[in-house]
Amino acid sequence: MASLVDRVRGNGRIAAGLLVNLLVSICIVFLNKWIYVHHGFPNMSLTLVHFVVTWLGLFLCQKLNIFAPKSLPPSKLLLLALSFCGFVVFTNLSLQNNTIGTYQLAKAMTTPVIIVIQTLCYKKTISIKIQLTLIPITLGVILNSYYDVKFNFLGMVFAALGVLVTSLYQVWVGAKQHELQVNSMQLLYYQAPMSSAMLLVAVPFFEPLFEEGGLFGPWSVSALIMVLLSGVTAFMVNLSIYWIIGNTSPVTYNMFGHFKFCITLFGGYVLFKDPLSVNQGLGMLCTLFGILAYTHFKLSEQEGSKSKLVQRP
Repeated sequence: MASLVDRVRGNGRIAAGLLVNLLVSICIVFLNKWIYVHHGFPNMSLTLVHFVVTWLGLFLCQKLNIFAPKSLPPSKLLLLALSFCGFVVFTNLSLQNNTIGTYQLAKAMTTPVIIVIQTLCYKKTISIKIQLTLIPITLGVILNSYYDVKFNFLGMVFAALGVLVTSLYQVWVGAKQHELQVNSMQLLYYQAPMSSAMLLVAVPFFEPLFEEGGLFGPWSVSALIMVLLSGVTAFMVNLSIYWIIGNTSPVTYNMFGHFKFCITLFGGYVLFKDPLSVNQGLGMLCTLFGILAYTHFKLSEQEGSKSKLVQRP
């Protein structure tokens, strides 16, 4: 009886964690888009707010013993912190200049680019099945972009740069975690303040600081509340991802990611009235099919590797 109660409580905690991640992951996209559309808050300044709030949140978590910080040499994290700035800034610029559908589908190109980087730079062997899944993913993104009636060339440039820098960042994060023997929260604890300092130096060259429309300029109370809420939500996204990875299986995490993908696409067209053509819809389905196939084959390969390790004498 006691074990049944513990199991129910455990499942309840996992369900609650997944629900929190679902809400904050979707909210951060819509919050940022709302801030850009209705308040015109500058992109790099919003990213700086996210970094500062994330670091303060991690500092609080560390004080509450949620994780233990590990001393790391700043020189080892310099390139990682710079790429962290780049991927968040370019991703937000993509969101600012594209429809939510195009923004979301462009992010799906991260997987093919990571595979190309790992193959060319790290000589990693990728199976034919996984390589073939990149065809529908890429074809779907091209279809959606070609038939997007709100096609924005500058937006696509930012989306492409966002995908490239995000891919590099994700590859380097994995390498650094292995090299320094740290988890994602320990790494982010040092990255966030370094990235904040870098952006603080860069912001005055690209955006106003104290004038109207600047970081410290006159803003309405509603704009400031939305920006602060966006920062807290960004921190919650990072924290909930870390919790889900630690408390569920890769299958749960990946399948839940596909559900969020669909909800975000649907919500973008409902909330922001973005037009959707039949060809765009086909592009989205094509990309989703490719992502599902990639996940299926990737998880099958991982399970196969584990089975071989277990069977080895």
